[in-house]
Amino acid sequence: MKRILVTGSNGLLGQTLTELINSSERAELIATSKGANRFPVDVGYTYLDLDITNRNQLKKAITNINPDGIINTAAITNVDICHTNHSLCQSVNVEAVRYLVEISEKHHIHLIHLSTDFVFDGIDGPYAEDAKPNPISFYGESKYKAEQIIQGSSCKWTIIRTILVYGVTTNMSRSNIVLWAKNSMEKGETINVVHDQWRMPTLVGDLAEACLLAAEKEATGIFHISGQEMMTVYELVCKVADFWKLDKSLIQPISSATLNHDAKRPLKTGFLLDRAIDLLGYHPHSFNDGLRLLNKQLAERND
Repeated sequence: MKRILVTGSNGLLGQTLTELINSSERAELIATSKGANRFPVDVGYTYLDLDITNRNQLKKAITNINPDGIINTAAITNVDICHTNHSLCQSVNVEAVRYLVEISEKHHIHLIHLSTDFVFDGIDGPYAEDAKPNPISFYGESKYKAEQIIQGSSCKWTIIRTILVYGVTTNMSRSNIVLWAKNSMEKGETINVVHDQWRMPTLVGDLAEACLLAAEKEATGIFHISGQEMMTVYELVCKVADFWKLDKSLIQPISSATLNHDAKRPLKTGFLLDRAIDLLGYHPHSFNDGLRLLNKQLAERND
């Protein structure tokens, strides 16, 4: 059984990985994040308060634990925060990755790093793994820089790019597109949603399974992990309204140009998933099945 250290375990993907690994007992888990553990179950695994931007603390912790693999889910993923706070973005998304690479090289650890569709400009989507990145935001640039650091290293590495992750956990610090749309419409709020940005939304459970499969199979290189259905963000939100029988007249379609975001977003990303399907055995849920699963999890939380 492999010993796997997960960074950013308090996030949506991190908590989902914690639940998956802990409940399945497919690996020995060391969950790490900054601050107290948010996951409600505290038995069956080890939790460690760890700041990955602190090189010495990180080096000491990983050396003591000596994991077979690290799944790095920690990141600043808010595109606008990255745009306004370059130093924070650089510290977490780039420099911390440099530290992880350095430690992984020294101790022969398999580093599995989470990246994003935002490394692409959105002109030629959907993208295969060998497509050339061309980020158009500081967030995208930071994630691409991290990828380059990893690819230039001598450690065993895997980069998993993903798109617009949705799902639910017990103690969430941030919402996501599905929950935001559902909650807003349930309150009767009018929501503005872009009709000219295309994505392939990813169920967090599918992403967590792909990360664990990469660790188990020791699969290396770049893998694209997302749902299989391409849709506009507006279509996505309409599907959310249809599923929960909410009022679609609350959804106002708008163009990206009217948002006046300082940080640009790629218009059409999306992934070709053949490599992940063939080499990892990756099988994503349909978007509707993903909503069914999320609805079941929400019901269980409210019991």
